Amino acid sequence: MKTTPIPFTRREFVRTSMLGAGVFALPNIISARLLGADAPSKKINLLQIGCGRIARGMDLPGILAQDRARVVAVCDLDSIRVTDAQRYVEGFYAQKGIPLKVAAYADYREALQRADIDAVAVSTPDHWHAQPVIEAALAGKDIYVQKPLTMTVREGRAVSDIVKAKQRAFQIGSQQRSGAQFRLACELVRNGRIGKIHTVKIGLPIDPAGPVEPEMPVPSHLNYERWLGSTPLMPYTENRVHVQSADAKKRYADRPGWLRIESYCLGMITGWGSHHVDIAHWGLDTEHTGPVALVGRAEFPKSGLWNVHGAYHVESRYANGATVVIDHTFPNGIRFEGSDGWIFVTRESARAARIDPATGQTKALTASKADILRAPLGAKDLRLHASENNDHHRDWINSILSRKPAVTTPEIAHRSTSACALAWIAMKTGRKLTWDPAQERFVNDAAADALLTRAERAPYGALRTAASALRRAAG
Repeated sequence: MKTTPIPFTRREFVRTSMLGAGVFALPNIISARLLGADAPSKKINLLQIGCGRIARGMDLPGILAQDRARVVAVCDLDSIRVTDAQRYVEGFYAQKGIPLKVAAYADYREALQRADIDAVAVSTPDHWHAQPVIEAALAGKDIYVQKPLTMTVREGRAVSDIVKAKQRAFQIGSQQRSGAQFRLACELVRNGRIGKIHTVKIGLPIDPAGPVEPEMPVPSHLNYERWLGSTPLMPYTENRVHVQSADAKKRYADRPGWLRIESYCLGMITGWGSHHVDIAHWGLDTEHTGPVALVGRAEFPKSGLWNVHGAYHVESRYANGATVVIDHTFPNGIRFEGSDGWIFVTRESARAARIDPATGQTKALTASKADILRAPLGAKDLRLHASENNDHHRDWINSILSRKPAVTTPEIAHRSTSACALAWIAMKTGRKLTWDPAQERFVNDAAADALLTRAERAPYGALRTAASALRRAAG
């Protein structure tokens, strides 16, 4: 199959989104099925796309806990995993006395055609985030997607513009946004508790390199060609994809190999970076922009299957004068440093995975002086979006019902993800880069601009999908 780069600019999206009656025009209302007198208890019917480790450990439990929602369909390219998910969801509802038959799909596009499905949760590998989000938006579904939003800056621009044009309720899996300590840290920073911010230090783990892996037969229950999607055709080996085990618990216990391969994930710079950079943006009030200059370095494996970055250091300067420094030697978390002190926020001793270093911290929120945290916010101080019960999935469900923005919007998600992708480009080039956050391109650097997108293997690809939507909209 042919692999081609898909040129796509923000200007094209702006032009198309103004076509009025075109494919981007959807009413800003919740589905009539939910609001009508015959609505089934006004429940939101959900489709779960991707039934692997994150879906089973985070997204399905988080959504199933929402009384206003019902998971009515599940989808995965691995028939064992989709059957596991089907049984898991049906078993959950059966324990509550709710007899519900959950549909199982191998192709989410078939499920998107169902008029009774209101929303989707996308918990797929990173290289399969952008395309189903775009297709779900075009189908009029509300969207929850795991982080990072996309693999490239150009994909992110496409996703943000289309989801906004379609006026879909949206949430990304940057659940730290709904954590009380992260919100308080950003409120304190935004209200000047530590003075003018000059530096933000972000600590992330790293992933190990791996050996050369032998080619293996493709499991009969896995649609491997479609799993590769827009990426190049490559020989199958288990450590390229996800764990295959007769033990159901082991199938979802360990981090899959694709997290360490650049075709499917850029490494920890986007894996945990999209969490921490998002909080840095929240505290710096730079959620709708990006850095203006970057410089970075990193070690990349020269052989073996796993080839995401190892040790690294990136510095990104913003127009407001702050510099965000990301380094593998820093404690796992975000440290805001200002003229009058510092604030450090983290997930306490949580690890990205069992093999990753812990943060080394015993407290989720610390500061250079106790008074910084002790004194309450005043009546006139800025307050940031607070998710109900600090529940990220509930915040999304509330957004679907109210049609008000969730704690993360498509543009916020794009900007935090793109800042991580830009850091990766700085690591790859190893030289100083100047970035125009308004035009979303590097200044006089065609080689760096080339890394803002990637080739897409037909017939797959987010930009190919978006380009097709543009052609339909234009008539």
